[in-house]
Amino acid sequence: MLKQTMFAAALMLGTAAEPALAQTATQQASATMQMDHISVQAIGAGDPIILIPGLSTPRNVWDGVAPDLAKSHRVYLVQVNGFGGGDPGANLKPGILDGVVADLATFIRDHKLEKPAMVGHSMGGLAALMFAKAHPDQVSRVMVVDALPFIGALFVPGSTVDTIEPLAVQMRDRMRTKQTSQSAEATARTMAVKAGSRAQVAQWVLAADPRVASEAMYEDMTTDLRGDMATIETPITLVYPHNEYVPLARADPLYRGQYQGVANMQFVPVGDSGHFVMLDQPEAFARALNEFLAD
Repeated sequence: MLKQTMFAAALMLGTAAEPALAQTATQQASATMQMDHISVQAIGAGDPIILIPGLSTPRNVWDGVAPDLAKSHRVYLVQVNGFGGGDPGANLKPGILDGVVADLATFIRDHKLEKPAMVGHSMGGLAALMFAKAHPDQVSRVMVVDALPFIGALFVPGSTVDTIEPLAVQMRDRMRTKQTSQSAEATARTMAVKAGSRAQVAQWVLAADPRVASEAMYEDMTTDLRGDMATIETPITLVYPHNEYVPLARADPLYRGQYQGVANMQFVPVGDSGHFVMLDQPEAFARALNEFLAD
């Protein structure tokens, strides 16, 4: 069940939120700033913070926190091209994760952002870790929401990139086919614990471009940052779920083990939640985010 709860996130998300899904917290956002691998919308004013959604998820995953953040921050809402209804652009080719990181670095430089905070969920969390490793001078702190430096270890304990790669290929090939309503609902049940959260996730799963989702999932599974974690000096906060299927006694050693050696690390477990912590426990997630920004 641990594999399902955490990285059914890997099997997850094919979503291109349709117009009716995508008009809440981002209604007042700036015009979309389009790049090769991502698009960005901005709301609010103040210290900058960049929010990166996960595999196949639209920027609207942050709707529960973005409006309040915008009262005191300039909030940059990222979306990976091919998710949320956008054109896939350069993401029809391999190199999605590296492209996301490169686009973020360019965006921060071109818009003269002064060391923004960065928050990433799932695959977005992995991208945030990659960014902190590659561009430590461009980010002040990172919050990772239910992501690991190497997700392959969940599927096959003790695995390496080389040993997990055949499984990642199989999963990538399987994901290239558009999901059905039934498969989307089944996936959503492994992603969230609350009925409303599952319904939202299922809509997102149905919407994404499966060509982008499948390649992004493959790259997520075959990226291993464990050996780099001790070299990252950027402060990292990890928010992670536990529930009746994955109690804290099981979740805690898994997450802490992969982040071992990080110099400046905080762990924030959130109970009665699944992979989409911000949907299942919005108040607890908002508190964790505010504490992260206040440090």
